[in-house]
Amino acid sequence: MSERAKFGTLLGVGPGNVEVYSSDYKTADDALYPTRESYRSYIDETFIGYKWQCVELARRWLYVNKGYVFDDVAMAYDIFNLHRVRKVDGSGFLPLKSFRNGAQRPPEPGCLLIWDEGGEFHETGHVAVVTEIINDHVRFIEQNVEDSVWPQGQTFSRELKLTRDKDGGHWLSCSFDDATIMGWVIQTDDATHAEVDLSRDTEQFNIQMKELKDARPNTHDWLDTDQPDLATYVKDMNGCRLSSNDANFYKYFCITETAHKELNRATRELHAMFMHATQYVLNNEDILKKFNLPEVLWSRIHNSWDNRRNEIVTGRMDFSLSERGIKIYEYNADSASCHLETGKIQQLWADAFGCDEGCSGGEEMFPNLVKAWKDTGVGHDLLHIMRDQDLEETYHAYYMQSALKAAGIESKIIKGLEGLHWDDNNTVVDADGVPITWVWKTWAWETALDEIREECQQEDDNARLSTIIERTRSQPRLVDVLLNKNVMVFEPLWTLIPSNKAILPVLWTLYPHHPYLLESHFELNDSLRQSGYVTKPIVGRCGANIGIFDANDKMLKETGGQFEDRDQIYQELFPLPEVGGMNIQIGTFTANGRYAGACVRADKSLIITSRSDLYPLRVCSDTEGEVSLVKA
Repeated sequence: MSERAKFGTLLGVGPGNVEVYSSDYKTADDALYPTRESYRSYIDETFIGYKWQCVELARRWLYVNKGYVFDDVAMAYDIFNLHRVRKVDGSGFLPLKSFRNGAQRPPEPGCLLIWDEGGEFHETGHVAVVTEIINDHVRFIEQNVEDSVWPQGQTFSRELKLTRDKDGGHWLSCSFDDATIMGWVIQTDDATHAEVDLSRDTEQFNIQMKELKDARPNTHDWLDTDQPDLATYVKDMNGCRLSSNDANFYKYFCITETAHKELNRATRELHAMFMHATQYVLNNEDILKKFNLPEVLWSRIHNSWDNRRNEIVTGRMDFSLSERGIKIYEYNADSASCHLETGKIQQLWADAFGCDEGCSGGEEMFPNLVKAWKDTGVGHDLLHIMRDQDLEETYHAYYMQSALKAAGIESKIIKGLEGLHWDDNNTVVDADGVPITWVWKTWAWETALDEIREECQQEDDNARLSTIIERTRSQPRLVDVLLNKNVMVFEPLWTLIPSNKAILPVLWTLYPHHPYLLESHFELNDSLRQSGYVTKPIVGRCGANIGIFDANDKMLKETGGQFEDRDQIYQELFPLPEVGGMNIQIGTFTANGRYAGACVRADKSLIITSRSDLYPLRVCSDTEGEVSLVKA
């Protein structure tokens, strides 16, 4: 193999006059690529992808040579499951068909080759653009594989052998022994020999409620209270239970493997969309104003986003899942909850009472959190976990501490601001004099912002903020820690953007009629009035201050709370599915932007709040002909 070229080096030019660049990130020059934005690739103000990844090249080639692109994807292998491309002139969409390796329809110039995750393409998979078919070989261009300059006169990255079997199937041989070619994706109306789109069998999305009939006796001590997270949880719940209603103790919910797979895909894809929308907001001050964040913080939010180390560790998306499809309500990218219940307790319930149907919806949670923490760069430094006195925050902190320990990261839990003080170098230190440099917090950024808003009402914003952060004559305040330029906080300050409900109208603007999105606007319009709508405060949490209205503007349900004075957004009414007399919401978790597990919350109320019960969630084999309890 030729010598690897430095990041950003031109490797060659393929047919269609599209340049191919080196993606050797280890050699990226921080002076040339100082921020997250500098790694983003654009054409005509359209975001194409991240320099110089394989997906970026695929979208750029299609944009330049075909006049269409596929939507954002989290992983390259997700392209194989896409069903449409978007015309760049805004005139609509075109169908996309996928053909499994071995299909009777062969690859053709302009199609995309897709590799599955694993081996050489661990976690992400891979995509390349076919440019030529030469006898029994397929030539293609790609980025982020060999990263070496092409020989003089060559117009392709690599080529692979194409064979045809006796049944007419076309097979591409992979040059990597530990990688697998899924197939190829072609923009065509002809579905002959194409893969069947199982995700459109939406009956598989219906949720079922079941109950253990021959459960082992409830010993009332099935949670080990010698473990601090479980002990605190039991104290908060007044016993060993998930549901607060003992009559529902043995009830659980099931989703199919097909539904689980689609939730996994939706979570990854939506995370990428939320990240793109965050960048879009930060590039447009008129839109940023709608988020009602103190302007004195804008530059700090920008800096937080630009810092490429400052990635999100974990968040939670809230979904409606039923035969009507999958729709996201919001993304709790800052201070998400229910990790312990999802990643640990629901499986302990199954073990204790003999529920062996399928597998736990949270079985992937803990290992994914551990991996996400390993990727943060905390290393051998001490991370401080800052929590409030609330019992839920306490057991959440203990559970996260166990993930940190498994990741090899030393941590210390601080209740409130106990023991924090300034040292002689004007650095915030803990009770033992250890500087605060890394923080994971259980409370939302809005808690700190309330302090800033109060201070900013009294004096000049910039001057007063400086006073808050640089104060050394009294005990450090929350903002002295969280807004300190020498402290890396998880979840980072920029998560104020994707966690804010104002992001929902932005997403609808960027991805109109996307199948996972609900129509959302800053103003109430006729379209929402016709469908019914939901009002949400842009910084609301835990289901507070939400109003549900039908198509006749009749109030169906509302909740109280502390956010009634905040600006609102208007979202299309899309009721939760009703199962067994309860409204069911599915929550999926991200870890470092990837799917990490799922949970279920249920309530007789139309609105899920922090008081709504959690139940065990099981992922089971696809149903065939069963009648679901879901009511559309």
